[in-house]
Amino acid sequence: MTSELRAYLIELTNAETVEDLWAKHCERMADLGFNRLIYGFTRFLTANSFGDPNDLVVLSNHSAEYRKGFVEDGLYRNAPMVRWALENEGACSWASLAEMFANQMLDSNAQKVVSFNMSHKVHAGYTISFKSVSSRAKGAISLCGRADLSQDALDQIWAEQGDDIVLMNNLVHLKILTLPIPLQNQNLTPRQREALEWVGDGKTMQDIAQIMGLTQATIEKHLRLARETLNVETTAQAVAKAAFHNQMFVLEA
Repeated sequence: MTSELRAYLIELTNAETVEDLWAKHCERMADLGFNRLIYGFTRFLTANSFGDPNDLVVLSNHSAEYRKGFVEDGLYRNAPMVRWALENEGACSWASLAEMFANQMLDSNAQKVVSFNMSHKVHAGYTISFKSVSSRAKGAISLCGRADLSQDALDQIWAEQGDDIVLMNNLVHLKILTLPIPLQNQNLTPRQREALEWVGDGKTMQDIAQIMGLTQATIEKHLRLARETLNVETTAQAVAKAAFHNQMFVLEA
């Protein structure tokens, strides 16, 4: 390991926010020829679903137009390399995708994804599928090469630096799992978070009211608003979801 890489890995481990971590990582990958990334993680995977899209952790520096089509409009569900990531672990060159396309091994939905990608010059890259310890959890990252680079050129880069690239992405994935995840339209207030934290610690409504110096009715209101904010039905689900997104026991800046 070079001193430069060691310094970069230390910098990543010291990142305090997902935004800071992601910006650093995108810049580093761009220096290596991969300038468009999509990271995704779910803890709600089933045989037929990735879970509620609102519960997915998705980070990307692709264009807004691409993100809308691929992520928001759900094309990712039929993306061949996403399917590969669900069934495998490790890194895979998109050369395998070209082989499947050439051998007519893709169904019509997958072909639509490939056509969409080609229209956005997303045609060469690598996918890394991270090792999972739960049957319901899965994380992966798509590393798309610069539009002017061919798959052969990226394969050459990978032959020389692939192990380091995998190491950096593995560390980013593990680091993301420890940081508070920004939630669109699902941000808890300090009072809502504190109430959930005490519930998570096993305190009763009466205990929480006394600890926070509020009435039980006010505590129940904070918990109800927390449930609504997180789009869940029970307080137990709210605690679990807030914990999943590392929104509990957060050190305030």
